[in-house]
Amino acid sequence: MPKSRKSKHETRPILGLTMGDPAGIGPEVLAKAFAGREMGRLCRPIVIGSLPVMEQTVRSLGLPMRVEAVAGHDQPLGRRGAMPVLDPLERPLGRFRMGVAAEETGAASLSFISKAVRLAEAGCINGIVTGPINKEAINLAGCKHPGHTELLADLTHSQEVGMMILGGPLKIMFATTHVAVRDLSSVLTVERVGRTIRLAHRALRDFFGVAKPKIGLAALNPHAGEAGLFGDEERRCILPAAQQARSAGIHVSDPLPADTLFGKAVRGEYDGVVAMYHDQGLIPLKLVAFGRCVNLTVGLPIIRTSVDHGTAYDIAGKGVADPGSLVEAVKLAARLAAAKR
Repeated sequence: MPKSRKSKHETRPILGLTMGDPAGIGPEVLAKAFAGREMGRLCRPIVIGSLPVMEQTVRSLGLPMRVEAVAGHDQPLGRRGAMPVLDPLERPLGRFRMGVAAEETGAASLSFISKAVRLAEAGCINGIVTGPINKEAINLAGCKHPGHTELLADLTHSQEVGMMILGGPLKIMFATTHVAVRDLSSVLTVERVGRTIRLAHRALRDFFGVAKPKIGLAALNPHAGEAGLFGDEERRCILPAAQQARSAGIHVSDPLPADTLFGKAVRGEYDGVVAMYHDQGLIPLKLVAFGRCVNLTVGLPIIRTSVDHGTAYDIAGKGVADPGSLVEAVKLAARLAAAKR
């Protein structure tokens, strides 16, 4: 007998959506995203998180949705009006305060990530979309990594990993992320900047189909250091990294003043930008695409996207969180997963 064609439902990628910190807005944005129509069209989603927390969240928001416990990824997923939840915790979470960092909620968020990574590495799911975690909470739970990117690199034993954030017309790769501004000069090296340029090139080529990406390289100092008058990082490590990258066939600029570079990228003169530090790249991103940016980890053996915001403890549990960034992260993960299959 001829093989039957797969239904549209069966060909959608399976994505694991981690809850993030239960005390933050992760559960709320998940519930709101599931209540919308786009989620089911994009993928077959499965929440990896606390079943009781998701049940309580759906009730408190008054959403017409069933929360269903599932034991594995091979069960029917993506049914309208249902949220499948795979709860990896050995015992339910005890009482915790919304909007407060705690060891128990930090440990739970780490468990959700670890389970999602194991499923993705085994090929059980086609990608993961992570909810926001709290750095204080995971540190209380014994994790010394500063964030998702470093944790995922450790869990997957990946060597060259970096964070790219996309929003509107901008795709920005970061040479450093959670580093104090006063420490940037000592942290930036030719090797670090060169690795970031390579990752940006790889992402633009492999994920976004740009055959010969044009990368704009941001300077650290005003006026790109003005020949050393305002700092020597451009001459010491940023320009040498660009020269090495060009020798390897990567189309990257010399270090350019950030105050003009991002405008050029918005106008399409560059396919992507390498920023030197967190706020340098995130300020223009959030100006052009606040609430719709997506975090993409480059260099992992699995697909991972994430929201562009934190746990927002100040509004956790108030029902006012916007699920827009999560929906955009699901869109990107679904597109990348479909292209990979």
